[in-house]
Amino acid sequence: MTISHESFSNQVRLFAQRIDESSAAALSGLYDLTSQRLVRFATTITRNQHDAEDALQAALVKVSGQPQLLRDCDQPWPYLLRMVRNESLLILRRRKRWSLMGNLSDLLTRRSVDELDQEDTHRAVWSALRSLPTEQSEVVVLKIWEEMTFAEISQVLDVSPSTAASRYRYAIEKLTLKLQLIEEVEVSHE
Repeated sequence: MTISHESFSNQVRLFAQRIDESSAAALSGLYDLTSQRLVRFATTITRNQHDAEDALQAALVKVSGQPQLLRDCDQPWPYLLRMVRNESLLILRRRKRWSLMGNLSDLLTRRSVDELDQEDTHRAVWSALRSLPTEQSEVVVLKIWEEMTFAEISQVLDVSPSTAASRYRYAIEKLTLKLQLIEEVEVSHE
């Protein structure tokens, strides 16, 4: 069952309020609630699991020092996503690298799969996603896995909703072509 964006955002706000009340457990709760989703998002930017985790930690350190940032904003979840995005971009700048080939194997192994075909499909999707420009892959993650609207995505990425929609459309077109090519190669090898 998927939690609505408003409900999730309200949960983020509640943890921020508890953190402001000097509750270390609340920071841990916020981490438990959001970390998997935030690391998945940050990985689309950094292309590296460890860098994504560093971005998450940096954002949560800021939240722990200034919980009112989340508590007082209109949309805490998109705001937290934006914080992690900014931290991810800072990590990229500091390390002066923009690698198109990242390590998503940790994300792949976190998912339990029953059949080898599902695992191969999952890897093919992540590989195709990884090959997209960051501007497109981050929109796909926010749209599909975070189930955000283009208006919400535009707030996180600081672009217009139409730009978010066009990036998504281009990304889906590219992903479709890449996955069709993979499927054709697999069929020709059988």
